Amino acid sequence: MTATTTAPLTATPARTVRRPPARLRAWATRAPLLPALVFMIVVTQLPFVATLVISFFDWNALYPKARHFTGLDNYRQVLTDTDLRHSVWTTVLLTAAVVVASLVLGLALALLLDRRFRGRGIVRTLLIAPFLVVPVAAALLWKHVLYNPEYGLFNGLLHLVGGPQPDWISKTPLLAVEASLVWQWTPFMMLILLAGLQSRDQQQIEAARVDGASDWQIFRHLTLPHLRRYLELGALLGSVYIVQNFDAVFTLTSGGLGTANLPYTVYQSFYQAHENGLASAAGVLVVVGSIVIATFALRVVSSLFREEVSRA
Repeated sequence: MTATTTAPLTATPARTVRRPPARLRAWATRAPLLPALVFMIVVTQLPFVATLVISFFDWNALYPKARHFTGLDNYRQVLTDTDLRHSVWTTVLLTAAVVVASLVLGLALALLLDRRFRGRGIVRTLLIAPFLVVPVAAALLWKHVLYNPEYGLFNGLLHLVGGPQPDWISKTPLLAVEASLVWQWTPFMMLILLAGLQSRDQQQIEAARVDGASDWQIFRHLTLPHLRRYLELGALLGSVYIVQNFDAVFTLTSGGLGTANLPYTVYQSFYQAHENGLASAAGVLVVVGSIVIATFALRVVSSLFREEVSRA
């Protein structure tokens, strides 16, 4: 027999794959987001920078050649003018009233929808509907269908019981604006608080019931502390949007009867008085206030995410 010998196998060296530098990989990851970033800068930041520049000029559109640099005079006028200060106070009062009332009603509706009953899905859909209505359409609905002194629903119901027939908008103008905004923003608060209710620890609640705790005690000592972050989030997000509200004031009262808030005053200064510099200064103050509120809102959202991650 002849023995066959096999040559020993030699391992071939593995190829070393060169990876691109970390900085290049980072830019490759961010590249798909660059078009959206550029679009956002062009649409939002460049107009704001232009508004900021115009706010330092005394610029009346009727006399374009007379414009000149005035520094902070426009901001000083916004903060010292009687009408503008009144519009700032109206904005604060309107925002606070709408946010508080919407939170209270939203909490009550969220507690109702957290229970199981027949037709809960239909009720939830109906309660969310006001938030989906276009703001101008909602204001027109309240102005003509509900508030109208001749054929409005409110006066029609009062007529059935022999009650008075008031002109709601002229008698209570600010309350009329607030009621329409509360109707529209209560579903938003309800959704946030309902999400908070459904994230509660049910085992903890059952243990409290076994120990003899009443519904009020469970709500006060367990539910309300759990909903604190959600209440803060609803208040902050609602404030961001209601501070900038223009539709309801313009549609219901046209800024009259002491209901002109800061966004409506900006509209009057820009489109009626043609004071571009003064209107830009007021607009910058509105944006700065909204950014401050939005910063707190983002912190609350981040804390909520951290709590959910730690709980998971």
